[in-house]
Amino acid sequence: MKIQAKSREHFRHFLPIATRWMDNDAYGHVNNVVYYSWFDTVVNQFLIAHRVLDIEQSPVIGLVIETQCNYFASVAFPDTIVAGLAVSKLGNSSVRYELGIFKENESYASAQGHFVHVYVDREQRRPAPIPDAMRHLLMSIQSDKHD
Repeated sequence: MKIQAKSREHFRHFLPIATRWMDNDAYGHVNNVVYYSWFDTVVNQFLIAHRVLDIEQSPVIGLVIETQCNYFASVAFPDTIVAGLAVSKLGNSSVRYELGIFKENESYASAQGHFVHVYVDREQRRPAPIPDAMRHLLMSIQSDKHD
C-alpha cells in the first residue's frame, strides 16, 4: 500500500516554524530527527497555548508511546515550514495525533506521521483519564478527513 501525502485540509491547527542552519545534515536537507521535534513542538504548543497543559504542575502528563513519520519531499534551511495537527483517535487516557509538515506555500505534506500520547498520573506514572478541558480541546481538532 502506497502512502500518499495529505493535504492541509486534513489538519485543524497550524504552527509556522523556522528551520535552523543546524537542522540540515550532511546531505543538505533537514535531518529526520528534526521532524519528530517539530511534531512534539506543535502538539505541546497547542496544549500549552490553550491552557490545558502546565508542564510543571499538571496532575497528568502525556508520554509518547508510539511515533511514525513518512517523507515525501525534502525540506532544508532556510525554509519556513508549517506544522499541521489533528486528532484521529481519542480514547479514555490516550490520543493519536496526526501531523503534517508543509513547506510554507505547499498544499501537500512534505512529511507526515503520527504519535500517540498516553496520559498518566504525574506521580504514579499510571494511566489516567484525559482531563475534561483537554478532552474538549482535543475534540475541537478531531479530523474526519481521510485523504
